[in-house]
Amino acid sequence: MSEELFQPADQILSGETSDVYFLRTREIMEREGLNPRATMEFFSSRAGLLCGMREVEALLRAVLADDAEVWALTEGATMAAREVVLRLTAPYLCYGIYETAILGILASETAWATAAAECVEAAGGIPVASFGARHVHPLAAPYMDYAAIVGGCQSGSTSMGSLMAGKEPSGTMPHAMVLCFGDTVRAAAAFDRHMPPEVARVVLVDTFGDEAQESLRVAAELGERLNAVRLDTPSERGGVTPELVRETRARLDQAGFAWVGIFVSGGVTPERIRRFIESGAPVAGFGVGSYISSAAPNDFTADIKEIEGRPVAKRGRIPGITANDRLQRLI
Repeated sequence: MSEELFQPADQILSGETSDVYFLRTREIMEREGLNPRATMEFFSSRAGLLCGMREVEALLRAVLADDAEVWALTEGATMAAREVVLRLTAPYLCYGIYETAILGILASETAWATAAAECVEAAGGIPVASFGARHVHPLAAPYMDYAAIVGGCQSGSTSMGSLMAGKEPSGTMPHAMVLCFGDTVRAAAAFDRHMPPEVARVVLVDTFGDEAQESLRVAAELGERLNAVRLDTPSERGGVTPELVRETRARLDQAGFAWVGIFVSGGVTPERIRRFIESGAPVAGFGVGSYISSAAPNDFTADIKEIEGRPVAKRGRIPGITANDRLQRLI
């Protein structure tokens, strides 16, 4: 099922998302009867955690000629700056118009995966969830979540993105739900009544009152069914601080709710994660949004390096195939 989710959209296959000069090039070469067997290599200007290769493979399988060869690094592999991560050899016209799409897929998903990996490394074993879907176009959100999971996040917030990665989506409850119920405990009780038992009971506790006191109210209502509370205090109120986490933990423990974890979200970055950990704040999990979703795309480039087996290159590049024994045959 998950492989079907990587199939290219019709507008990608048609070339509608490609730079128009590739479409014009195809038209000109077709009219001239020119279609050489060409080898193209793809690399990034900076190091990172490679992601997007499953989607690229699905695209290439849909368009390449039968005698094509594709070599690539595996999904989730670390890559060095300017390391060739993908090499394909086929008649040029069967893949030329997809250069834009391949570069864009790798650029975006690698950036998201790399940013997620930075957060996961900073967390040092504390679970990290991807909460950045609201910061990107809805058609891109699942791929962002998928890339974040490749980068080490335990889960993503969208159903499709999590399914692509073979995970269950994660989420607590929005402020909108709590506001509509008019009371945190009422919202928590309704969540508990209607959600299946496999959905973790994680309740947002910063909507109306003091976070520690709201945590105690919710814990008293749900008892052992409560897995965690989520602190998402807005910047207008000082945001979530290590001190707030420690106070909430102490009050929960004193009231006999030691099993209730504390989940932190809202403006979380690797630097803030390290600050929580170094201060000894007992965080059970982090939700990271914009740090992952707003990661600057990795600047990928594609070069033709051989035509009909003859080494070629544009000025400034070395003609011929670039050796990389880490590449594995995909097609």
